[in-house]
Amino acid sequence: MTPLVMVVSCPSTRLLASFLQRGTQQASKFQLHTGTPSAAKDYYEFLVLGGGSGGITMSSRIKKKVGAEHIAIVESSEKHYYQPLWTLVGAGAKKLSSSSRPTARVIPSGVEWIKSRVRELDPDKNCIRIDNGKEIAYKYLIIALGIKLEFEKIKGLPEGFRYPKIGSNYSVGTVEKTWKALQDFKEGNAIFTFPNTPVKCAGAPQKIMYLSEAYMRKTGKRDDANIIFNTSLGAIFGVKKYADALEEIIKARNLHVNYRQNLIEVRPEKYEAVFENLDNPGMTKVVSYEMLHVTPPMGPPDVVRESPVADAAGWVDVNKETLQHKKYPNIFGIGDCTNLPTSKTAAAVAAQSGVLDRTISLVMKNKEPVNKYDGYTSCPLVTNYNRVILAEFDYSAQPLETFPFDQSKERLSMYLMKADMMPFLYWNGLLKGYWDGPARLRKWLHLGRD
Repeated sequence: MTPLVMVVSCPSTRLLASFLQRGTQQASKFQLHTGTPSAAKDYYEFLVLGGGSGGITMSSRIKKKVGAEHIAIVESSEKHYYQPLWTLVGAGAKKLSSSSRPTARVIPSGVEWIKSRVRELDPDKNCIRIDNGKEIAYKYLIIALGIKLEFEKIKGLPEGFRYPKIGSNYSVGTVEKTWKALQDFKEGNAIFTFPNTPVKCAGAPQKIMYLSEAYMRKTGKRDDANIIFNTSLGAIFGVKKYADALEEIIKARNLHVNYRQNLIEVRPEKYEAVFENLDNPGMTKVVSYEMLHVTPPMGPPDVVRESPVADAAGWVDVNKETLQHKKYPNIFGIGDCTNLPTSKTAAAVAAQSGVLDRTISLVMKNKEPVNKYDGYTSCPLVTNYNRVILAEFDYSAQPLETFPFDQSKERLSMYLMKADMMPFLYWNGLLKGYWDGPARLRKWLHLGRD
């Protein structure tokens, strides 16, 4: 796959992008992690479930408290992905290979890697069971098992991905199909969907729409394209300030948004998508497509849903301010698998990690947690191949912006941050336990402004 080259006219921005790219490449050469799969012991002081963003980050932080020999990560995958980059991969602006590292390289050195899936949680006995039936006990448990993609809840999927003209930026196996469908587009309907479930990175379903529209303009296909965003939601975005800005873009670019529409079936052999009107259950509409980007329904991992740590909806039931489990004080949750009432993003994981770090420190001393997570999350809304609206907000859906300018405006600087700076910060800051979000930067910048 050949990425679409972004043309930036300003020499200083080209220099910044080049510097950040070289920095990322150089940093990757000096990764010192030596994690390898190992035979599990019977007991660990800290057991971390999941080797994604939250699990690796918290392992790095806990290592500094108790030493690597007292920690194990349970993770079955050989590769770790920086998934926020997949928006750009699906639009041809980045290569898929740039979004991954071997799991062995991101696990903190000395921390044991148990290469297995978690089969059962038994919090009343302070233990878990893995694939081979082995029981592993713990003193403290951190659950960071992410979110489950449920393509199968849409009739005709996932087998429909064998056909052309359909892709999804949410899966490593389908993200490049999005780019192929975009390149092959000739004329007709280009449809982008948002399901009737919680999702990770709730802005991503519309980001690929904006990028696809920009690509079609660049390649002279825009006049022959009818671009449709069918969303189960009742608004384009949950924060009014950014929703207002996005609605202006939608109007200016002649994009068609249909609210309360949920994809329930794909007929790939006919290039048809079937949508249900959520305000009139049972009422459906069949729409033909020349390109279809599917955001799948999502839910909690089965092992969480079926365990005592879950709330009624199946998510890890944690205190929204401390991230400590509501029933089991030696269990903590972070990231997409929790019931925290905020958007599920890597930026949220960063902010949560700092709070959870301090929560665990106090719990280990038999003290009550005092630090409070305010629900901070961020969604860099990519609106073009060189523009981003940086949405940042809290539990109350109020803007919580870092920079002393209006972040609802499309900016090249924010695109460079999204495309080049944030991947570097992810691999070399967050996963190593050195980055807990922009709170301190925000405070410094705003104090300077005042």
